[in-house]
Amino acid sequence: MKLKQIEEYEINPCTMFIKPIVYGSKIYSEIYEVEDEFLSPFKPLDIIKNSCEYYGSDYEGRRNGTKHLVDYAHKLPIAIEPTNRIFFFPTTSPDRQECIWISQEHVKNNPVRINPQETLILFNNNQSYTFPVSCRSIMTQLERTAHLRTKLMQRIEFNERKSFYLLQWPKAMEASEDSHSYAKKKIKDRQ
Repeated sequence: MKLKQIEEYEINPCTMFIKPIVYGSKIYSEIYEVEDEFLSPFKPLDIIKNSCEYYGSDYEGRRNGTKHLVDYAHKLPIAIEPTNRIFFFPTTSPDRQECIWISQEHVKNNPVRINPQETLILFNNNQSYTFPVSCRSIMTQLERTAHLRTKLMQRIEFNERKSFYLLQWPKAMEASEDSHSYAKKKIKDRQ
């Protein structure tokens, strides 16, 4: 596939990974989606940051939220948009030029070690790519991202259940009031 050059890009549910590429004297991004590939003039971290903003947050807020929820300090996974299951993890420190960002949602199987510093990842679309990172590091990042995802989804589901009960409360009160009124009527009828 030939890379389509684009000016703007927001991470979406089809985005599998974003990797840096030297393009002239600058760092660009190769973006791999389920059925497409793009070349962006922005660095991968810039795309991550812009995507967080696109979905109504900012990168630092997402980082701080991750630290608070799962108590990790380095190579933090980011919940770019949790309700659409858009969680990405970095392969190294996000500040490093060679950092690749991978979507946990699209990883199909456990990564395969090729050698100490290379790992093969099979994605849900049955395409596989080799990454210049140890298999152990990728496994750790997948586990961290799954942990973050679980914690966030538990909180979202808890709040949904809480909202459901709060919305049902007035109906429950009406039903008990009605039955109370019926009980009074029956007592009056007996007299």
